[in-house]
Amino acid sequence: MITIYDVAKKAGVSSTTVSKALNNYPDVSEKTRKAILDAAEEMGYMPNSHAQSLSTKKTWSIGVMFTEDNEVGMMHPFFNAVIESFRKHAEQEGYDLIFASRNLRNRNISYLEHFLYRGVDGVIIICSDQKDPYVVEILNSKIPLVVIDMKGINSSTVFSDNEAGGELAVDHFYSLGHRKIAHIAGSSDSFAGRARITGFMNGIKKHNLPLPDGYLVDGGMFSIIEGQHAMEKLLDLEDRPTAVFVAGDQMAIGAMEAVRNKGLKIPEDISIIGFDDIEMAKYVTPGLTTIKQDTEALGKQAGQLLVSQMVQKKKKIKSEIVPVTLVDRNSCQRLI
Repeated sequence: MITIYDVAKKAGVSSTTVSKALNNYPDVSEKTRKAILDAAEEMGYMPNSHAQSLSTKKTWSIGVMFTEDNEVGMMHPFFNAVIESFRKHAEQEGYDLIFASRNLRNRNISYLEHFLYRGVDGVIIICSDQKDPYVVEILNSKIPLVVIDMKGINSSTVFSDNEAGGELAVDHFYSLGHRKIAHIAGSSDSFAGRARITGFMNGIKKHNLPLPDGYLVDGGMFSIIEGQHAMEKLLDLEDRPTAVFVAGDQMAIGAMEAVRNKGLKIPEDISIIGFDDIEMAKYVTPGLTTIKQDTEALGKQAGQLLVSQMVQKKKKIKSEIVPVTLVDRNSCQRLI
């Protein structure tokens, strides 16, 4: 059986250095860490996780928690992509993920109690409802934690530059000659929804554009059907907009369906920009112009923030903002 001493001998370091490298101690250089990990992999060395837990008080596990009003969770393509990126980074660092069951509430067990019982080294919260008492309980705890899509809380956060994205959508419409621009917004109860509304309004004010009554529509919790219903309201207006910025790609797909059901064409009769750049955005007809969230960067930065806290066994408060970009496809038409 291969031992830590065998790995140390092959890598040309002490067994203490091997232990530190395998347990992600910060005082081991990346060059040395890589040499040790390469040696361990080549020799087929597999550390005993139970022994590691006893000696380091680590379980090498991360709790994953989804909380949102419509309970879509990982079914939403954006959050699915983010958690996949996070998973890859966490696994590279030697951690496994433990997903909290929605049935916990039925058993009168809080998420925090569940994660403490499982002994996780840290927690990532995705698609969060800041008003949820179970979320608040974890946010106020001392457990290492990272939250995606939230701001101004007692924990480290990672989120896209939603405000810049909303303004970027208006800028693009304006450059194409559109002056009657509406917005199907995500719920104002959500951080992303509020931030994208702010960005949209910043763009409207920057270009001195009018915002007639009815041009700002609540699209709810970012679903296809809510996007369809919201677009129907815009299409029924006497002074119909020529362009619509939709706060999520799934809502935008629903909005496109509403336009087709009305006998109108995209982009000839109405131009549309979404937000997220989910996989389906490039396959709908016409291809959806959208504000791209960098899901790879979101997951990776969340992983780095959380691993740093878990290694130091200390909760830290830090925010990372990930830039967004506009992906230009075929759902917008130039008017001038």
